[in-house]
Amino acid sequence: MNQHTISRISISLLAIVMFTFGIYHFMYPQNLIAYLPSFLPPGNIWIYVPGTAFILAAIAFITNRKVKLAGYLLAALLLIFVLTIHLPNFLNGSSDEYRQIALINLLKDTAIAAFALHIAANASN
Repeated sequence: MNQHTISRISISLLAIVMFTFGIYHFMYPQNLIAYLPSFLPPGNIWIYVPGTAFILAAIAFITNRKVKLAGYLLAALLLIFVLTIHLPNFLNGSSDEYRQIALINLLKDTAIAAFALHIAANASN
């Protein structure tokens, strides 16, 4: 396989993951509402907006349209999650298990954001 094929497979795999995360946000918002920072007003809108963003990023990556914009916006969203949700949960978690989950999510979202930045930086559109 050539480098372009491997790259397209990698981007497609990320798109599938982001699409799945997006669908999960719509199917199970009650599972995610507990993770919202306390400074946000309550409401499922804070779950649906990121879900929509994940789905739109997946569509952009699969269709190879607006990839640069989608990659940068996805990275920004994920880094906001890292700073406002995962890091505070890690630092202030009520148990070792909760802090461990927060750390895993912090690392996962940081890695996905880095991949999204790489995709955006190499995109032509």
